[in-house]
Amino acid sequence: MKFFIATDHAGVAIKPNVILLLKSMGHEIVDLGPFSAERVDYTDFAHLLCHEVLSNEGTQGILICGSGIGMSLAANKHIGIRAALCHDAYTAKMARAHNDANVLCFGERIVGLGVIESMLEAWCTTNFEGGRHACRVSKIEV
Repeated sequence: MKFFIATDHAGVAIKPNVILLLKSMGHEIVDLGPFSAERVDYTDFAHLLCHEVLSNEGTQGILICGSGIGMSLAANKHIGIRAALCHDAYTAKMARAHNDANVLCFGERIVGLGVIESMLEAWCTTNFEGGRHACRVSKIEV
């Protein structure tokens, strides 16, 4: 799987660890920045990542900020993006299985590296179940 990843200044410290975890699982990663802890606006990076995910079929995204809330709000403004704010492996699994989420959001200040690893494992190994969930997902874009 090819992943785009972006953060704001509050997520930049953990990003290298996330990239290493994903690469160790065999995934391709494109880092969209930022590349320092200098203050930036999360919206700019959320919009950049969503544009890339929507322009590159079959890809997914990971957005990290302090809480994950701002990134998920900005990302979900894009038609075709289903960004899920997750806090553990269960929410990551359900986001993929029931909501066909294509962007994983989380907060560097909320979850630690062990939880992030379990979320990524759940996210990457769970497929959308379709069926009764497909009708519901189709109603998201109104």
